[in-house]
Amino acid sequence: MTQRTASSLLEKVPGPVRAATVLLLIYLFLVGVSSLEAGIKIMGEDTQERIFSAASNPIAGLCIGILGTVLVQSSSASTSVIVGLVASGALSVDNAIPMVMGANIGTTVTNTLVSLGHIRQSSEFQRAFAAATVHDFFNVLAVAILLPIEIIFGPIGATAQWISERLVGTSGTEWKSPVKELVKEPVSWLRDFWEAVGTTGNVEGALMVLTGLVIILGALSLITKSMRSLMAGRVERSLNAMLGRGGGLVAVMLGLVITIAVQSSSITTSILIPMAGAGVITLRNIYPVTLGANVGTTITALLASMAAASPDALTVALAHTTFNVAGIFLLFVLPFARDVPIRGAELLASVAVERRSAAVAYVVGLFIVLPLIGVLTLG
Repeated sequence: MTQRTASSLLEKVPGPVRAATVLLLIYLFLVGVSSLEAGIKIMGEDTQERIFSAASNPIAGLCIGILGTVLVQSSSASTSVIVGLVASGALSVDNAIPMVMGANIGTTVTNTLVSLGHIRQSSEFQRAFAAATVHDFFNVLAVAILLPIEIIFGPIGATAQWISERLVGTSGTEWKSPVKELVKEPVSWLRDFWEAVGTTGNVEGALMVLTGLVIILGALSLITKSMRSLMAGRVERSLNAMLGRGGGLVAVMLGLVITIAVQSSSITTSILIPMAGAGVITLRNIYPVTLGANVGTTITALLASMAAASPDALTVALAHTTFNVAGIFLLFVLPFARDVPIRGAELLASVAVERRSAAVAYVVGLFIVLPLIGVLTLG
């Protein structure tokens, strides 16, 4: 079944039924996160250390976050997995923060690929590619500024931990999450099933992890499709109406709200690319929407931390939000920095329209080659 056929079928389902389906899918997503956490715990500390030792280097961790997100085409999925790993004790908060920063960069690959669809029409391609890569420039610059500061001084982790401690308690404890209790029974069924087929130890743990990953990715994919169907037409109308009046913090809030509604920053930003290519909206109006989308997509990791019931898991989810808010302050609120990502995107687009191969090399280099080199040399 094609994606278009699936979307057509979803549109024929009554709204209340689709809303109930989304709630069920969110529940399954939370079961997946808890199953992932349980599987990692079953595998034991020695196995955890062998698998995740590469993440102890912050640059390698950043590259893992980029590659993982590019692979699954969703920062929501990759950050939810990271939250589950932290909850299980396999990853420390300090090691996880560069990974969620990498997820921020990796998620921009989708809208950049969408812009390549305009590659045959020069003027359209230049506008579309600039609209896509302004998101790239923001995330790369935010990481370039904030990752060294975080490694040396740790303000993002400290802020997130301060908030987490006041909400659910100190690190190393387990808070009584009602969500954790709701998903406890299905996770026990999954574990009983794998034990019934004769698996134990690392094999059982690996199968629990695999089951959790399949549930997470499947549930998030279906949630995104369902929410996009529910919001069909409204998102584009809202963008047209709001962006026609200009950008600013209102546009940031618009990007945040839409992304929470459709559960995907990639959808929010990818909708903008054809509109930019057609000249309907300007790059300066698009830019703040992408920033809001960055913050909106962190809601999934926050939700995942509710299933983990670990203060450290909530800390990492809050660190993801804190990082994006700090990036907005540095690269949008401060007037002297606001134009830097825009000018970078415009310059890259002007090069890409002259040399189409440069656009392809840029995508492959930033999202695949450089992260692979980082993992292989530093991991």
